[in-house]
Amino acid sequence: MAIDTPSTMKPAEVAYAMIQHGISKHRDRYEVVFMKAFLAGAMLSFGGLLSEVLSGGAISLTTSNPGIVKILGGFVFPVGLVMIVLQGQELLTSNMMIFPMAIAKRAIPWWSLPVNWIIVLFGNLTGSLFFAAILVHYSGIVSTEPYITYIKTFAIHKAGDPQWHQIFLRGIGCNWLVCVAVWQAAGAKDTISKIFAIWIPIWIFVACGFDHVVANMFSVPLGIMFGAELTVAEYIRKSLIAAFLGNVVGALLVGLPATYFYLGDYNAGGLRSAEGGEALNERGVGAATNGSSGSFRSERVETK
Repeated sequence: MAIDTPSTMKPAEVAYAMIQHGISKHRDRYEVVFMKAFLAGAMLSFGGLLSEVLSGGAISLTTSNPGIVKILGGFVFPVGLVMIVLQGQELLTSNMMIFPMAIAKRAIPWWSLPVNWIIVLFGNLTGSLFFAAILVHYSGIVSTEPYITYIKTFAIHKAGDPQWHQIFLRGIGCNWLVCVAVWQAAGAKDTISKIFAIWIPIWIFVACGFDHVVANMFSVPLGIMFGAELTVAEYIRKSLIAAFLGNVVGALLVGLPATYFYLGDYNAGGLRSAEGGEALNERGVGAATNGSSGSFRSERVETK
């Protein structure tokens, strides 16, 4: 007897795991959710700072080849989401996918969504502002040129120059990719695979200039702290709200189709027709759930 254990979960298994994540998040204590969200805001800001250090310091390269600078800045940013996923922290934009999926299958009550999103929103914001103010602005680590000018210009580029609808549309593209990254990471079973699964979609969204509501909680307030010609009210009205709503739409573009494709029989006891009717093992045992953790497993058994 040999057990073939795939290194990647099937889409139906990932969809089921997302429901279990939603149930777990719903049951978590509110103060724990807030603290996890605070840490997630700080972790994502590490990636944002690294990206700004690279892009802001590449003056001559920006002049000669700005596209390469965008690619390089996008390449280093994903370290933040990698740390968030591997530590199991709370990020608003991934919860925008998980909670609608769990509510659609009636695994959690509807009111859990606004409660979680509000707590995580303020937790992410607090963590991002703490990092921007204490660890970056007051620490003086980038309080020299060319970084000061770049930080202010970048904040204006994110929240000042674009129109409201442009930020909204950029938010859709951003969280579509972020939720794909989280989905792929959930389906990977080893750490290296999870890192690669996260890295590529996040690299794309940053290099292309899409808008992530939590990432902007670091970069835009940091620019304001350094004197960018942008008010807090303008940031909230234009950038935060528009990016938030766009990110919601982007998350639904991942979560709702997956719910329709793979969770049609969720309430009937467990993905009987997963993967278009393909049996999850050759003996027809079907899907098995781990009662202690709620995780979804499948095994293909081969007889030598």
